[in-house]
Amino acid sequence: MRTSRLILADPLAIVAEGLRTWLKDHPRYTVADHVRSGPELLDALANSTYDLVLLEVSLPKMDGIDTMRAIRKSHPEQLVLAFSEMLEIEYVNSMLIEGCAGYLAKSCEPEELRFALSQVLAGDRYLSDAANSAVEKGYAHTSKHPGGAYIGLTTREREIIRMVAMERTNEEIATSLFISVDTVKSHRRQLMTKLNVRNSAGLVRYAVGRRWV
Repeated sequence: MRTSRLILADPLAIVAEGLRTWLKDHPRYTVADHVRSGPELLDALANSTYDLVLLEVSLPKMDGIDTMRAIRKSHPEQLVLAFSEMLEIEYVNSMLIEGCAGYLAKSCEPEELRFALSQVLAGDRYLSDAANSAVEKGYAHTSKHPGGAYIGLTTREREIIRMVAMERTNEEIATSLFISVDTVKSHRRQLMTKLNVRNSAGLVRYAVGRRWV
């Protein structure tokens, strides 16, 4: 039986140790490498071949969503399974939008992990119960999006939320991002609608609650 090579992208060494422990008696899988950030993962993919990436959404330097987007551009055939405790709707749906083959909660049991790996490596999608719930909420939200897309935050939207939380004015945000003040205002309105908050204070709470600032 061929052994599938996995690479884990997670800032915590203990997660890699736990993963190796869970899989040590299953020769079908091996955690070939562990990296701690998005840029490190992209370097690894440029220099080696892996059957599957296990990707934490909360990464330093480049978060999992931006990392997933970069992988899709540079390695469009690479299989990626999100492996995270970030189970809010915008994270799950954004990762799926960017091409993730599945989303697994870190709180899963070893048996679920192995099943998820087998599903994704076989070309199927796997979503843990919590992730699947987020997807269903995303579909319920499509009444605000006539195109029927999942709710998800773009890189630009996340940048603007962070700057709002840092008490930057619209003018300062526009200057930093090389866009117009009207564009900033438009993004803020869209964000408040998308995230179901009523004002800038709601955006700040959202950013702080997700440790973006």
